[in-house]
Amino acid sequence: MTTSLPAPYVFQGKIKIYSDGADRASLLEMNGNPKVSGLTTNPSLMRKAGITDYRGFCKEVLGQVTEKPISFEVFADEISEMKRQALEIKTWGKNVYVKIPITNSKGESTLSLVKELSHAGVKLNVTALFTIEQVKGTCDAVKGGAPALVSVFAGRIADSGVDPMPLMRTSRELCLAAGKDVELLWASTREVYNIVQAEEAGCHIITAPADIIKKMAGFGKDPGALSLETVRTFKSDSEAAGFQL
Repeated sequence: MTTSLPAPYVFQGKIKIYSDGADRASLLEMNGNPKVSGLTTNPSLMRKAGITDYRGFCKEVLGQVTEKPISFEVFADEISEMKRQALEIKTWGKNVYVKIPITNSKGESTLSLVKELSHAGVKLNVTALFTIEQVKGTCDAVKGGAPALVSVFAGRIADSGVDPMPLMRTSRELCLAAGKDVELLWASTREVYNIVQAEEAGCHIITAPADIIKKMAGFGKDPGALSLETVRTFKSDSEAAGFQL
């Protein structure tokens, strides 16, 4: 019995690609990539990259990333200090979005702060959302305010063994109802196929590490050609390693 190969995927281009990372060279490379519409980072990525001067790093990056939107996150745990940091970060550039986590580490909701900042003209990226209640609360808080991104961690939801697609589709409807300046963002991307899923779910944006964005070059490749390419890689690596039996 013969089975036909699946048709190669053709990227529709309906979703905006944001690069997620904290390596300065990679950030600037992705800023120059025409497929990349924006940039994001977070304190964990910055720590992994060895960054110790938060303000200095952000301002250095903004010296070259002047047009594409870029998100920088507050790292305070007290709501009042989050507000102070957010108001400073806002002043760093017209293309800056301030990332506010949906709660602090004590589980205290930040939605009152989100609403206050949004309606004071601060562009926000509300992050670490995992539930429909969090999405609804965020949409209600930013409705009628400054442009806002609603970042749902679809990848981490999938890591827990749960299909994120139903949540993302419902979240899309909530964002649409909140207004044209409220965009749904698929966060914690794990593989290049997540871009396909996010596009199918109707997300406005997906954030992905630079190495995953580069894998988009494989979109549209013939499966038979990919099979041959893989076998040739095995052969080349076996020869380079000098394997013998």
